Amino acid sequence: MSLHDDAVSVLKSYGRSGADAQQSQLRLAYLDHLAGHPDAMWKACGAGHLTASALVVDPERGRVLLTLHKKLGMWLQMGGHCEPEDTTLAGAALREATEESGISGLTLLPGGPVRLDRHPIPAPCHWHLDVQYAAVASAGAVERISDESLDLRWFPYDQVADTADASVARLLESTRARLEQGA
Repeated sequence: MSLHDDAVSVLKSYGRSGADAQQSQLRLAYLDHLAGHPDAMWKACGAGHLTASALVVDPERGRVLLTLHKKLGMWLQMGGHCEPEDTTLAGAALREATEESGISGLTLLPGGPVRLDRHPIPAPCHWHLDVQYAAVASAGAVERISDESLDLRWFPYDQVADTADASVARLLESTRARLEQGA
């Protein structure tokens, strides 16, 4: 199965029960984009492309790890472009989270993506159709800054809305709901 096929499969099953109207509309838009663009998984797709990200959480301490993105100058979750070696969206999200956080042994929350977020990006990308996961850091995990970040920092859940943009706050809210379901 190709990464494109995996993305179609993941999105077909995303949010079948309980997704709000906006997430359902995004899911359909992502599927339409994939149907119309065989290169939709790659940065070279000028009409926009899928990306994979993961919010790194430490539920025991009630905190998240955010990166100060080098190009955007914003506190964001880990994530980015799919690479040729990626075979699944989940694998791409986990790879990005591991590379950008420097934390080995991250595990994705079960249940697939937590949210979808479509946002404009300056040229040449134009649009990112982000498939957002959540990754749990093990107790005592130590982060290490990457070349893609200006800084890495743990933030208590209640500080995220004041630190990051609304998309990260929504991702945290959905992640916390998923964590509570699993408890």
